[in-house]
Amino acid sequence: MAEEEVGVIVKFFAKPSVAALEVKAGSIKKGDTLHFKGHTTDFTQTVTSMEIDNRPVDEAKPGDLVGLKVSQRVRPNDKVYKVSEES
Repeated sequence: MAEEEVGVIVKFFAKPSVAALEVKAGSIKKGDTLHFKGHTTDFTQTVTSMEIDNRPVDEAKPGDLVGLKVSQRVRPNDKVYKVSEES
């Protein structure tokens, strides 16, 4: 599995379990597998729900601040990697 860094966590909202993610490189689409990695964070999850400015979107590009539904707690400055099959 190859991993490419695509963004960084800016904020985490506990009640809806949503991470605010700033996209730094590449793009993130629904269905992509993301790996969240930080000091105490390390899990992989498929993107099922993504929003920009409270509107559902299918893709986020560099510079976008996107809200992602996450299954576990993430912390500010955690790195986010897109997992892809090695070719």
